[in-house]
Amino acid sequence: MTLTIPFDNSYARLPNSFYARQAPIPVRSPHLVAFNEELAQILRVTPGDVHEMAEAFAGNTLPEGAEPIAQLYSGHQFGSYNPQLGDGRAVLLGETVGTDGIRRDIQLKGSGPTPFSRRGDGRAWLGPVLREYVVSEAMQAMGIPTTRALAAVETGEVVLREGPMPGAVLTRVAQSHLRVGTFQVFASRGQTDNLRKLTDYALARHYPSAEGPMGLLRAVRDTQARLIAQWMSVGFIHGVMNTDNCSIAGETIDYGPCAFMDSYHPNTVFSSIDRMGRYAYSNQPDIAVWNLAQLATALIQQVDDPEAAVEEATEIVHAMPSLIHQEWLARFRAKIGLTIEKDGDEALITDLLTRMAENRSDFTNTFRALGDDNARDQFLSPEAYDTWAEGWQARMVREECPKAVMNAASPAFIPRNHRVEQMIQAAVNGDYAPFHRLNKVLARPYVDQPDAADLRNPPTDEEVVHATFCGT
Repeated sequence: MTLTIPFDNSYARLPNSFYARQAPIPVRSPHLVAFNEELAQILRVTPGDVHEMAEAFAGNTLPEGAEPIAQLYSGHQFGSYNPQLGDGRAVLLGETVGTDGIRRDIQLKGSGPTPFSRRGDGRAWLGPVLREYVVSEAMQAMGIPTTRALAAVETGEVVLREGPMPGAVLTRVAQSHLRVGTFQVFASRGQTDNLRKLTDYALARHYPSAEGPMGLLRAVRDTQARLIAQWMSVGFIHGVMNTDNCSIAGETIDYGPCAFMDSYHPNTVFSSIDRMGRYAYSNQPDIAVWNLAQLATALIQQVDDPEAAVEEATEIVHAMPSLIHQEWLARFRAKIGLTIEKDGDEALITDLLTRMAENRSDFTNTFRALGDDNARDQFLSPEAYDTWAEGWQARMVREECPKAVMNAASPAFIPRNHRVEQMIQAAVNGDYAPFHRLNKVLARPYVDQPDAADLRNPPTDEEVVHATFCGT
């Protein structure tokens, strides 16, 4: 059987100023590590033999119909504007329209240098590739909008980071790779014609019922508000919420120094480059609003009546904190088993979170344990839980099936940082069993799996991961 991908490449039909045509750079000895058959079926991808897929997903051969390009964008990185970024280590092979009618990009990440590499080597090493594969697929299983992983390939080459590392390429799938930074680059250059073309393209592809630049801004706001609340509800920390990592489609994109909290604390930071805590767990809602404001600033550049547009954009952006909060409250209500809205619910939730922070309670296990009536074991001082639970139990009157509600809102399994690091180390040593086990278990995160109970355990003091890294 021959690898077949039914490409239909709309972005490559946009003006050449939107991208650089760039083929992936071949590698020495590709080896297929993983192939996502379930996703391939959605994409209408027909797999070939293992050797053929290794060659294609490493970039050594191009499937028929591919039009490889590196996309142009700019962005704010930790608050400072960089006027040109772009795909420095990735190429978009093309797009497919899936069995569900959704158009998606198929991109090789780690495929070699491009005109946007900025002196980088354009490569990825095995660790970040496996991390993104595991975490993005886990997010998909949790029902959180995300890019996905179609394949992972070892390249047979060495990549130099802290030292020599095994090279790898990830095949990433996204509803698009349009970012806030894609709009910023044309706005900052005063290229209003390109900005209009990009806006029309984004509307047609993602939000066909919306109209004009402000319609796009409003639609992005709504999807991002839902996404951020979903991150917060599972203790996910993106780690690098730059505007070039903010998807117009409302998907989680660019799993660099991402992490899930173990012990709950609102100021938790893992990213090794986030030294000031800009992208800490509790700051993510505010940063999402800040990023939307940057999109608004870019979109306004193309309108004929900028004064009216500023007024409308301001109203749209200022509404975002409330939308995020509403989404957050709905999800955390469910996490404590509440379906009937009442005054005082927010105070009940925040009181629990405060006690969890004071008692170093595990975020995931505490909320999951609420449905099993053993949450007090997650507290250094069980009495801190007991006094909260008195009010909670009183609030639960007339709630039907609260355990089912809680278990549907709180996963039993997440990609714990120490397990991901252990998986990477094993893979570097040639053992992929932990990688495949994590993927299998995390495909059913809301299901109790007794044979995988060890994957629910928080790290020991020796296993704690204190920092995560981008991989570049």
